[in-house]
Amino acid sequence: MSSGLYGRTTDDTYEQAGFGAPVQRGNRPVILVVDLTRGFTEDSYATGSDLTDVVKSTTRLIEAGRPADVPVVFTAISYTRAEAAGDSVTWLRKAPGMRSLEDGSDAVALDPRLPWQPGQDHLVVKKGASAFFGTGLAATLTGLGCDTVLVCGATTSGCVRATAVDAVQSGFPVLVPRDCVGDRADGPAQAALFDIQAKYGDVIGLDDAVGYLASPPTSRLPAP
Repeated sequence: MSSGLYGRTTDDTYEQAGFGAPVQRGNRPVILVVDLTRGFTEDSYATGSDLTDVVKSTTRLIEAGRPADVPVVFTAISYTRAEAAGDSVTWLRKAPGMRSLEDGSDAVALDPRLPWQPGQDHLVVKKGASAFFGTGLAATLTGLGCDTVLVCGATTSGCVRATAVDAVQSGFPVLVPRDCVGDRADGPAQAALFDIQAKYGDVIGLDDAVGYLASPPTSRLPAP
């Protein structure tokens, strides 16, 4: 890593600060798929980019968890026509391109390549970056008995990072499968993954995540 304060590397600085301890994984995980809607996964939309590989990896993760009855929660950002057109949502003043994410539009539809199962999977509609802000997500996860959150989706530097931070603040350990998150630009994405790994969760490989979900619940518990 590059040199930081007083010539120390970034890794040295963060190690001295006491960051980066491993997450204690629980035995009841949930897959949280953040905003893999067409407006983010398809580059034909101004707000999107081609996240085909992210969709494929997230699909693999979901399918690995199905036999073990791992819950899946999807989220979507969506605004009413009045919200999209007006100034009631402060975020839209800063990011006006997001005004296109309007209720009922194709942009807010879940990517059709995802294995969404209506009636089984949960859908949270949100107005902000974090999947927890202004929603009942924390209560839903508690009701499901979940004790570990695997955060997937888009964008890594925006809604994924915000969701990871709020998940920890809501009392849930966080795992982020690197192949299951995507962004419009690599620089912000890598910075966000570094930050998540240092302070909020474990950034892990897809094979690790799949193995964790596919294992029997009792074997997911950390060693004493």
